[in-house]
Amino acid sequence: MKKRSEILRSGVDYPNPSLNCWPMMSPYIFRVQEMQVLQKKDEVVFLFMQDHQVRRIRLNSAHPAKLIPSWQGDSIGHYEGDTLVIDTVGIRTRPGSMIDMYGTPHTPALHVIERYRLVDGKTARVAQESNEREYGRPTTEPVYVDFDYQGKGLQAQFTVEDAGSFTRAWGSGVTYRRATSPEWLEIACAENVNAYYGGATATVPRAEKPDF
Repeated sequence: MKKRSEILRSGVDYPNPSLNCWPMMSPYIFRVQEMQVLQKKDEVVFLFMQDHQVRRIRLNSAHPAKLIPSWQGDSIGHYEGDTLVIDTVGIRTRPGSMIDMYGTPHTPALHVIERYRLVDGKTARVAQESNEREYGRPTTEPVYVDFDYQGKGLQAQFTVEDAGSFTRAWGSGVTYRRATSPEWLEIACAENVNAYYGGATATVPRAEKPDF
């Protein structure tokens, strides 16, 4: 984290899943502002607007005896009443591995528990207002909350355990509210070393001479 902080102070960014278009794992993926949840018979599918990312949660299953680490790890889930509980292990470590926007690293021992449940409109609104007082309103993606909507929100609480990085378990949460527009924006990304923000655009590739 110290090394990453020094890189930021130099005026450039360090490799991270968002900048380099890598698959995001939990809890890092909570940085994405909009998602959809699909309930299927044997699994729950999370679709994230940014970079076409998909998470698949197998229901009432178990982790494989011989688990091969992967970008997002192996996620299984079950319902406890009206709460969806997700257990994730086997998240692969790699250059740029981190669990939050501060660049906190993790080890192969990372274990994440998530608990999702619907909350009433007032609870969702209070959670959003509290977050904005602390951190300000998100401006990185063109998605905004529908402040007129009074229906339910989706609240996710998560707990992180990693004996290789932390001396104890810790947790936090995020509350989702309905977006202003039903449009599902096309935010695609290809792995690269550049960031195109602030109105900057990438030029169309061109060849100075033909290949044949």
